[in-house]
Amino acid sequence: MRHFVEELDYLRSRLLEMSALVEDSVYRSVLSLSQKDPQQAQKVLQNEAEINRMEIEIDDQAVRLLALQQPMATDLRLLTAAIKINNDLERMGDLAVNIVERALSLIYQPPVKPLIDIPQMAKLVESMVRRSLDSFVKRDAELSRAVLLSDDAVDELRDAIYRELIAFMERDSRTVSRAIDLIFVARNLERIADHATNIAEDVLYLVQGVDVRHHAEARGSIT
Repeated sequence: MRHFVEELDYLRSRLLEMSALVEDSVYRSVLSLSQKDPQQAQKVLQNEAEINRMEIEIDDQAVRLLALQQPMATDLRLLTAAIKINNDLERMGDLAVNIVERALSLIYQPPVKPLIDIPQMAKLVESMVRRSLDSFVKRDAELSRAVLLSDDAVDELRDAIYRELIAFMERDSRTVSRAIDLIFVARNLERIADHATNIAEDVLYLVQGVDVRHHAEARGSIT
């Protein structure tokens, strides 16, 4: 039993290491865009290989513990959540790479407009990622709920960015390719927020045994 507990602790620690890399990649991806910094972009691309390697390691370990230990109740929920969180983290890393690819295409071009709203959206998304993982570490249902409630604010910012960029494209066709790149940046940030929301939902299931997926109207009332 002691060995199983140690293995679970190690699994949690590896998830936290992976999450730190993912947070770093998301931050640097937007920094590469806002500061037109190819070195930040290269760091994100370097992180991707390590994130992918860690995903495979964590997944293999979690599946092995499920198969060999046949855990029950809370331990079973923990391993199930770890597998799902692991996948969400890997997808966040992929989305950070997508942002970098758009940033690299914009880096030597004149800006469509001052980059204010995308960094603002990125800060909110980064906060959601951080809080979702903190909620996992602390098994904090209240923190998970706060992440779920932030998702609407991210969607609103995404919609505002879309509207403004579409207006730029309508006024000046020369901005179309650059504006589309920025639209995809906003879209990828919104998808990162979705994965943070997935993690928060998994934590609520882990802590309280309730499934809040697809029931947004009930999220705020869970106790």
